[in-house]
Amino acid sequence: MRSGVGRGGGYLAGARAGLPFALVVGVVAFSFGALARSLGWGVIAPIAFSVATFSVTAQFAVATVLGAGGGAFTAIAAAVLLNARFLPIGISVAPFLRGGPFRRALEGQTIVTTSWALAIRDGGRFDRAFMIGATVPQYAAWTVGTAIGVLAHDVGGSVEKLGLDAIFPAFFLALLMRGLGGSGKRAIAAAVIAAVLAAALVPVAPSGVPVLAASGAALLGLRGGSS
Repeated sequence: MRSGVGRGGGYLAGARAGLPFALVVGVVAFSFGALARSLGWGVIAPIAFSVATFSVTAQFAVATVLGAGGGAFTAIAAAVLLNARFLPIGISVAPFLRGGPFRRALEGQTIVTTSWALAIRDGGRFDRAFMIGATVPQYAAWTVGTAIGVLAHDVGGSVEKLGLDAIFPAFFLALLMRGLGGSGKRAIAAAVIAAVLAAALVPVAPSGVPVLAASGAALLGLRGGSS
């Protein structure tokens, strides 16, 4: 079957399916931009970070660790561990990407969790065009939302005044609850271990280390839980 054929397949169909998620992504991106600006990142750095990275979990991790006074190495390590799920996801999608190494690498950058889930088809196949189409509005919402959040900081003040500081813990909690839905005992055990480990390290470990340790512990659930 050619890419774009199937359950309403194609770039445009994927873009339409991605629009509802783009609305949520835009709100989260706004909070990230406002927080990054409040941490002293300036105007250009948060926007460039979103344009080049486009990873909600990774960027949240970096902002959280650096905001707590952690080092760059700890922030990067936590982001890498949180995004480790994209290794098996990328392997599953790789056979359906097109072109040579450079084009395939570019298409691989469109893999985000929601688009990947939307593009799954029967028999372990993926609708490549649908996945790419679903990612486009989310990417646009993430970059534009970040820019608006950065600029809004000058108007609205701190993230605490805007009430955006609550979005970060709420977002991570939502990720945890979604990840545990339908997961096996191994994944649930890994989540519990990660939470306990982070709580135990907060009073004694340097800033960022609890996030890093919890991310590493959560990797134990990759094979036990659903992707």
